[in-house]
Amino acid sequence: MMFVDEVQIHVKAGRGGDGAVSFRREKHVPRGGPDGGDGGHGGSILLIGDPNMTTLVDFRFKRSYKAPSGVHGAGNNKSGKSGEDIELRVPVGTQVRDAATGETVADIVRPGQREVVAQGGRGGRGNAAFVSATHQVPRLAEKGEPPQERDLILELKLLADVGLIGFPNVGKSTLISHISAAKPKIADYPFTTLVPNLGVVSVEPGKSFVVADIPGLIEGASEGAGLGHQFLRHVERTRLLVHLVDVSGMTMRDPAEDFRIVNRELAAYSERLSALPQLVALNKADLPEAASIVPELRAQLTAEGYDVFLISAVTGQGVQDLVYAISRALAELPVPVAPAEEKIVRYEAPEEDTWEVEQEGDDYVIRGKGIERLVAITDMNNEAAVRRLQRTLERMGIIRELRDQGAEEGSQVRIGDVEFDFID
Repeated sequence: MMFVDEVQIHVKAGRGGDGAVSFRREKHVPRGGPDGGDGGHGGSILLIGDPNMTTLVDFRFKRSYKAPSGVHGAGNNKSGKSGEDIELRVPVGTQVRDAATGETVADIVRPGQREVVAQGGRGGRGNAAFVSATHQVPRLAEKGEPPQERDLILELKLLADVGLIGFPNVGKSTLISHISAAKPKIADYPFTTLVPNLGVVSVEPGKSFVVADIPGLIEGASEGAGLGHQFLRHVERTRLLVHLVDVSGMTMRDPAEDFRIVNRELAAYSERLSALPQLVALNKADLPEAASIVPELRAQLTAEGYDVFLISAVTGQGVQDLVYAISRALAELPVPVAPAEEKIVRYEAPEEDTWEVEQEGDDYVIRGKGIERLVAITDMNNEAAVRRLQRTLERMGIIRELRDQGAEEGSQVRIGDVEFDFID
């Protein structure tokens, strides 16, 4: 199966249905009252965390999603049917950003977690909703509210407890295949691992952890060299790193320098990554040349405060001791949820009273989520609805502000997508 860890999609929720203007017309009921029903709400688009999904490949083939609109209200107080929500399943570990602003709008970190990423428009109220003691025959209704529409970037960040890091071909894939049921491709050349592999490691009944085999890092990875940013993101949410170092003597590189390079790349990419605790596994310790390399390197790393383990991922030498050490370390570390530094931007209903008036050339532009919504749901072809909007503008102080800024009869005023002449 193709592994896809970043896609861009377009989502558009459903528009709210219009409210109805209607009056009872029944035999033997000479003075029937208003009975226009409300419009149905538009469908929303939600993301749901699915623990059985491991890739975003499904979104490669369908990039646009549109929820159905609400049905218009009708007479006899019949409310319109709401549009059905569209539920999109994504892997746990999917982070969602607004493509235009870069803001994080959802962070799927739990199986079954549900997040609204495009809010459906509310249905407009029918004229029956406007009946009052002083207004017994309302001849207006609201239009349905416009839906939320946006481009989103979905980015998968694997949720593993442990990340295996190190240079290419140090034995990460072999180790994960030895300690878990994962079956990564293994061969003797750089960048064997082209996709991160996840494996569940069972320590004892009822105790296990998830380990991610992260593709090899080389110098310059934090700037995109090699596989670079494409895979560094996958260690961001681990709690513990296991740093594999090849001590076989066959790489023609200095193992100590390999260790430094990988840690420099981690620090350059993320301060949080560089602060994660690390266990060091000196791999291929069963090969003859390792005997001359291990003592000095082990003493050096131990002096720097690292717990060092000698292992052979091929033969299994020392692997079980490493697994137990990982389990003990994880037991002392907190389980993270959504990263604290990420600000989640959720949908909020517009604030009716927040607005501002700005002059753009000879025009006057009124901005504010509440007033823009009010104009959007006003039927400009209905005289009663327009009068209601005028009264609301007066009550909110917008008419007075337009006067104070020099608006005169006939001046162009724009609110959202609606333009009209100022009438004082």
